[in-house]
Amino acid sequence: MRRRDFTIGLLLAGAAHPVPAQAQQAAKQHRITIIASRPVALIDDPRSPVFRPFFDELRRLGDIEGQNLAVERYSGGGNPEGYADLAREIVAQKPDVIVAGTNPIAKAIREASGTIPIVWVGVEGIQDGLATSLAHPGGSITGVDLNDYEVWGKRLQILKEAVPLASKVAFLLLRDTWELNRQRLREMGRRLQISLVAMPLAAATPFEYRRVFAEIAPERPDAIIVHDRGDLLHNRQLIVELVEKSHLPAMYGAREFIEVGGFMAYQVDQGEVGRRMADDVHAILNGAKPGDIPIYQPAKFHFIINLKAAEALGLTLPPSVLGLADEVIE
Repeated sequence: MRRRDFTIGLLLAGAAHPVPAQAQQAAKQHRITIIASRPVALIDDPRSPVFRPFFDELRRLGDIEGQNLAVERYSGGGNPEGYADLAREIVAQKPDVIVAGTNPIAKAIREASGTIPIVWVGVEGIQDGLATSLAHPGGSITGVDLNDYEVWGKRLQILKEAVPLASKVAFLLLRDTWELNRQRLREMGRRLQISLVAMPLAAATPFEYRRVFAEIAPERPDAIIVHDRGDLLHNRQLIVELVEKSHLPAMYGAREFIEVGGFMAYQVDQGEVGRRMADDVHAILNGAKPGDIPIYQPAKFHFIINLKAAEALGLTLPPSVLGLADEVIE
C-alpha cells in the first residue's frame, strides 16, 4: 500500500509584468521521487532518523520542498513482487532523481529506466551488480552501501558477548538477502562458534512472520537476529511480539525495533546516511552524473540496549557489553 504526498510550487506572472529570464531560472523546480522500503508515514515522521536529516540537509543546500523542489513519496510495502509495476509507474512520470531504499527497489527502477539517476541505500552494491566499484559506480546509480556482511559480523559478535552460551542463532531476513549472503553469513557464524539458522521470508507480511516463527521453534535456537532491511519495519511491532513469545534474546538492526520493546540494536548512524543521500541528490540536480559520484560506506554506528527487555528475559548483561552501549534504555 502506498500513499502519495506531492507538493508543487507554481510561479505566477501577469501578462503586463513579464518575469525576467533570471527570475524564471531562479524559480526552476526540480522533481524527486522517494521509494522507501519503510512505510510512507515514517518518511515524514519528525523523529525519522534517516529522512529528517535528509530533508534538513537538502534545505541547507538550498533545495526546499514547496519552493524549488517537488517531492513524491512512495512505499514499496515490503512486497518485492510489486516493485516492477511501481517502478514503471514512477519512471513514466520522469522525475529528475529517484531515491531508492533497498537493492530490489533500485534494481526495479534501473530495469524500468536505465537513464533516470538513482540515489540508493542498500547493501553489497558491487556483489549484487548495482555498481562496478565504490569509487566509480558507473551507470545511473550512486548512494550509500551499508556494508551488510561486516556489520552483521559485529552484531553477531555483540550478541555472543551478551549471551555467551548461545550456539545456535536464528536469522530473520528476506529470502533474497539470505540467498545472496548465505555462504558468507554461515562462515561468519562458524568463526564465532555459532550455527546460523535462516528464517527466510518470501515477503514481509504478517502471515510470513508467523509462518517462519512457527517453523523455527523445533530448531530450538538460543537467540534471534533480525535484519535491518526497511521492509521489516512495516510489521516491527508484530516481530517484537513474536520474538517475546519465543522467550529468546534478540539483536535487531534498527532502533525502531527497540522503540517498540526490542532488546538490543546495533545500527549505522542513520543521520549520516540521510545527509549523504541528500548530498548526492543535490549534486545530481546540479549536473553531476551518478556514475561519477563515489558510493559512501558509513563509518559511524550506534549500539542501543533496552534493560527492561533484558530483565524480562532474566538476563544480566556483562559489563563489557554495557560498556559498548551508546544508549541504555531503562
